[in-house]
This record gives sequence, C-alpha cells and structure tokens, in this order.
Amino acid sequence: MEGMAFRERLRRLLFRFPGALATIGILDRRKGEEAFDLALPVMVTGGMRTSLRIADFLMVGIAIGGAAIAGLELGFQYYFIAFGLSLALSSGTISLVSRDIGAGRPADADFAVKQSLWLALLVSVPITLATWVYADGMIGLLTDDPRTIDLGATYLRIVMLSAPLRFWGMIAGRALAGAGDTRTPMYVRLATLPTNVALNAALIFGLGPAPRLGVAGAAIGTAVANALAAVVFFGLLVSGRYSVRLRLGGKQWDTDTARELVRVGLPLAGTRLGRTFGRFPFLFVLAALGTQYVAAYAIGRRVMLLAMMPAWGYSTASSTLVGQHVGAGAAEVADEYGWQVLRLALVTQLLIGAVLVIAARPIAAAFGTENVSIAVGFIRVFGLGVAGFSVSRTMRGGLRGAGDTTWPFYGTVLGTYFVRLPIAALALPTGYALSIGGWNLSGFAVPAVDLSIGFGLGLPAVYVAILGSFYVKAIVNTVRFRSGAWKGVARRAEAASAGDD
Repeated sequence: MEGMAFRERLRRLLFRFPGALATIGILDRRKGEEAFDLALPVMVTGGMRTSLRIADFLMVGIAIGGAAIAGLELGFQYYFIAFGLSLALSSGTISLVSRDIGAGRPADADFAVKQSLWLALLVSVPITLATWVYADGMIGLLTDDPRTIDLGATYLRIVMLSAPLRFWGMIAGRALAGAGDTRTPMYVRLATLPTNVALNAALIFGLGPAPRLGVAGAAIGTAVANALAAVVFFGLLVSGRYSVRLRLGGKQWDTDTARELVRVGLPLAGTRLGRTFGRFPFLFVLAALGTQYVAAYAIGRRVMLLAMMPAWGYSTASSTLVGQHVGAGAAEVADEYGWQVLRLALVTQLLIGAVLVIAARPIAAAFGTENVSIAVGFIRVFGLGVAGFSVSRTMRGGLRGAGDTTWPFYGTVLGTYFVRLPIAALALPTGYALSIGGWNLSGFAVPAVDLSIGFGLGLPAVYVAILGSFYVKAIVNTVRFRSGAWKGVARRAEAASAGDD
C-alpha cells in the first residue's frame, strides 16, 4: 500500500513538468500529459540502458585503461549495425501495431508481432555467425593498434551472440508501445538491467568468486542480460494478458504483412545503417589523430546520450499517438500531437543537456582518462547539438507512426555523407593521403591513386562536423512533417491494409 502511495506521489511530482509548461502556454495540457505519460517509461528504460553503457566504459577504463575504452567504442559500432537493424524492424512493428490498434484490428496487430519475429531471425542469425568469424578483421579496419584490436574483437564476438535475443526484445517492447503500453517494457528493463550491471562489475574486476575477465566480462554480462529480457518478454506476450499477443500457433508467414514491415523498416534501416557506417570513417579520422581522441569521443558521446535519451521516449510517444490517430482516421489530430510532443521534447532535453555541459569536467575525470580536457570538449559539443538531435528524433518518430520513413533516410544521408564526413576529413594532418584503387580484375588493372584530403584543421573540424550533421537531419525531418505529405502516405498504407482485409 505504501509502495502504491509513493508511486502516486512520484507520478504527481513528475507530471508537474508538463503541467508547468501548459501553464505558461508552451503545451496543450491534455495532449502534453498524454505524450509525457507514454514517453516517461521509455525515458526511464533508455536512461537505465545508457547508464549501463556508461558504467561499462567507466569500469573497463578504470580496470584496463584508454585502450579498452577505444576497443569498446570500435566494437560497439558493429554492434550498432545489429541494433540499427533491430530498431528498424521494431519500428515497422510499432507502425503496424499502432495503426491496427487504432483501426480496431487487434488480430492483425498480434500477427504483426509474429511476422516481425520471423524476420528478426532471418536477419540476426547470419550477422551473429559472420561476426564470430571476422571480428578481428572488422576492428582492424578502424585502427592498427594491436591492443585495441584484441580488446574490441573480444568484446564484439561475445556480445553479438545475443543479437537474435536483442532483436526479439526490441520487437516485443515496441509492439507493446504501439498498443499504448510503454510501462511493461520499462518494468522488464528495470528488472534485467541491474543483473547486467552486477554481472559486468563482477566479471570485469573479478569480484568474489567470479573470474577477472576485463572486456570479455563486460560482453558476457550484456549478453546474459539480453537473454534474460528476451525470455521475460516472450513469457509476457505468450501469456495473452497484455495489449498485444504472440500467438505461436496458426499462420506463420504472410507476405503482405512482411512487405509492409519491410516497407516501413527499410528506410529506417537505411537511416540507422547510414549513420552507423558513416561513423566508421569518422572514427578512422579520430584514430588517425590518435587513439586518445577515440577514447575521448567515446566518453563524450556516452555522457551526452543521457541528455539525448529523452528523445527516444518522445519519439516513441510521437509514433504511438500519430499512428493511432492516423489509424482512427484523425490525421489532423495526429498532426497536432506531433508538434506538441516536439515542444515537450525540446524543453526536456535542453534542461538536461545544460546540466551535463556544466558538470562536464568532473564527469569526464571520473572515467580515469589521461586526456580529460579532450573529453570535456566532446561533451560540450554534444551539448550544443542536443536541440538538433531532439528535433530530428522526435519528428522522425511522428513520421514513423504514419509509415512515412523515407525522408528521415534522406536526412541521414545528407547529414552524414555530405556534411559530417567531408568536414571531418579536414581534421586530418595536412597532406594526409588516402589510397584508392590498386586492384586487378580479369586483366583489367586500376592503378592506385593517392588523394590528399587532410587540411590539418584538427578538432575544430571534428566539432563542426558533429554539429552540422545533427542540425541538417533536424531540418529535413521538420520540413517533411510540416509539409503534411506524410498524411497521404498514411492514407495509402491504410487503404492497402483495408484492401488486404
């Protein structure tokens, strides 16, 4: 009884935030509180997950040093490929589930979950196998430091064993969110993340009877936690007691449903993978400047994710509210919700970002890095980019709810490959040459050409590249949502779905 009373008091306290924004005219109270109610559990879950990743970097930095931080950062880039694909597929799930629920088709929503699971297995298992075989070479593409390669490959091999389970956990959580239930995924994550932290600490440092495994311990803890979350989600959705259900029997595959999941998810996969693959040459630039820059970037990025994580919550809220109202035939109301969620997201993240920027130095120093000032610089630059990230991610959520995911992909391509990478290349030392060609195929030889791409601008060019990519994506997604063209995309998708029925 006391626990329920405490939760109710905490809820009333938290809801003073959207209430205060409504009082001063920034929000519509009802819409703002509805969005906040959906976003809050996702923010809590995301904050816990981000805190865990920060703890991983913190612990391996203390236990091993900067090479371990750099190794984890490089390994994470390949893990993000699988994560990006799972995010794209689960985005297709939330789009279909929210529209089916809004249109009163719960059986179709249930089948979308099953279809998503089969697609997840088809994608994730080959990735896991390939990573196990080629991990060393994959890390070696980004750095020539043997210690960093060894640590990064060790982490990558182990953590990717749980990729299929991670896919399922993302699908289940997004399916529940699409039906308006963001609390259950939060409870699952809150129950499993402490296991992750405890296992990582024990296995990294060798606490108690546990062996001291260093980076391998961090990977094992994460893989076990992913497996535990997947098992819990499976039990919940099979039980039939929740807003969507995984029905094991009956029809297992429907090409039209799979096609719609892929249609929605493919541009998001391109968006995520475009950003992830674009990070590889960016990290190559940092590695060329020095391993300490990779480690400092990793610290800064992990810290600023705390400020950026609310965007995940508001993006999910926007997808759910826009998708459900589109499914119910109320596109104009969906439009209003999209803008209300954006206002709420911006205020939230700017406040959190300001706090982290102010406390940047003591936070960076806690990682035990030898280059605190460089890490502080990255934290502050990411702080300046929080507003752009917030707008980009929240607007993308609204577009995703309507099934309009192509323009966020365009924004990612533009921001990453036409802004971030060309500007970052200017940071390389003057005269730095990149060799292209030098191969022979069936007697047709292509001579090697050395391109001089470095201008010696150093970290200032890196900082401008980071900020430029954030704000270009924000502009593209906002212009697309403001145009209202996504309403036509949603109508066509609904008409196709009605035709299938």
